[in-house]
Amino acid sequence: MQLARIHHLLQVAILLAVMVLSIWLIGDVLMVVFAATLIAVILHNLAAMVERRTRLPYWLALSLVVVVLLAAIGGLGWSSGPAIAEQATRLRIALTTQAHSLRGQLNASTMGRTVLDYLPQSLGGNQAGGGDNGMGSRIAGSMTGVLSSAFGAAGTLAVILIAGLYFALSPALYVNGLLRLIPPGHRPAARTLLLVAGRTLWAWTAGQALDMLVVGILSGVGLWFIGVPLALALGVVAGMANFIPYIGAFIGAVPAILLGLSQGTREGLLVMALYAAIQFFEGNVMAPLIQRHAVQMPPGLTILSQTVFGTILGLPGLVLASPLTAALLAMMDRATPPLDEEDRV
Repeated sequence: MQLARIHHLLQVAILLAVMVLSIWLIGDVLMVVFAATLIAVILHNLAAMVERRTRLPYWLALSLVVVVLLAAIGGLGWSSGPAIAEQATRLRIALTTQAHSLRGQLNASTMGRTVLDYLPQSLGGNQAGGGDNGMGSRIAGSMTGVLSSAFGAAGTLAVILIAGLYFALSPALYVNGLLRLIPPGHRPAARTLLLVAGRTLWAWTAGQALDMLVVGILSGVGLWFIGVPLALALGVVAGMANFIPYIGAFIGAVPAILLGLSQGTREGLLVMALYAAIQFFEGNVMAPLIQRHAVQMPPGLTILSQTVFGTILGLPGLVLASPLTAALLAMMDRATPPLDEEDRV
């Protein structure tokens, strides 16, 4: 019995070691695979909804979904694309100007220079970067990735979309191929966990899409009402940034606050109050309604997962940390028995 326990512990330790080493060495490739899987889950569930409502064959329902999505994106680009592109260009110029102005104001005071001395140059500070042999350089090197260096961002996005489309076209083919790699005795449990992960990813994505839409509309309308320039572009930025829970709220608010301060202290304070009200509404009204039908994730674990994946895998890890964590939590919840009442804290 002791030998059996040791053998089991060695198996678990080897499996964990292989997983950690794989994430470290080919993390960028794994993120591309996961992103393609997320796209496939979205397309598959949309096609399944169309299939149930219209009685069309699955391949035809999927084709209809893809055509509608492409038409919607093309229509949005045709109608609002020039305005959004123009405002995005003006937003970049305005933010660059504001950043230089803020740096000059900080340099004019002793406290400001102290703050800049402790900030790296990549964030506008005075601190020089470290040598090439530091841990940060090694992590940054691992973030580059084979796909990013070979294809660039546009090529990687194309790979994700094409792979996701093929995954959605024949999902059973790829899932069954993955199950064949698992020992026969564990295949029923693995099948159940994969189905749970797929349902969780769809629920998380649907809920987050609704959340992004509401935050983007409220931000754009509120900024327009305050009189902040480039309200359309700032609303789009706020909605897109909200794909990353918690951290995305700050990322989306910073450009609007900087532009608000450029108009005056009153406008800057109004923008801060606007984003605080939107996040209060999102966290206390929208999130409970969405989580009732979608996925409930502990905030502390969400932020911790974003920190870990973002540090190891860079921006892709930060963006995909939340859906990945949601799927892992759902799989662990199904794979492990619930606690007895006397075992609870």
